[in-house]
Amino acid sequence: MDNLKQNVPSQLFSNFLQKQEPEFRQCLTELYWLIKSVVPDAEESLSYQVHCFKHIYMLVGIGVNKKYCSLYSMSSKLLKQMKADLTGCKISGLTLHFKPGEPLPVEIIKKIVVARIAENQVIGMTRGKKN
Repeated sequence: MDNLKQNVPSQLFSNFLQKQEPEFRQCLTELYWLIKSVVPDAEESLSYQVHCFKHIYMLVGIGVNKKYCSLYSMSSKLLKQMKADLTGCKISGLTLHFKPGEPLPVEIIKKIVVARIAENQVIGMTRGKKN
């Protein structure tokens, strides 16, 4: 049975989560389930200590640093397009940072994930790669 239907995270995510400081775990878990609710069949991997989701190509990633949880958008074009929506967000390069007790709005996260799916589908079609 599918992990999402069982409400059980992947073993990869569970291992990743256990390596994080306790104050970040709930935030990371909420991000994980939110992303999986939008793209349940996303492949998961770890890259540079970031838990990544892949749909055709790399989609988004989640991680932490000493002070913040992070959502890696993997798209500079997207963050530029969403600049008005991201007012007040701490952004560094392709990454949105936020304190565990002050999460990003769910609508923004979903909008980023959906937009990244669309970007990856367009890139996949131009390169002849299927979903």
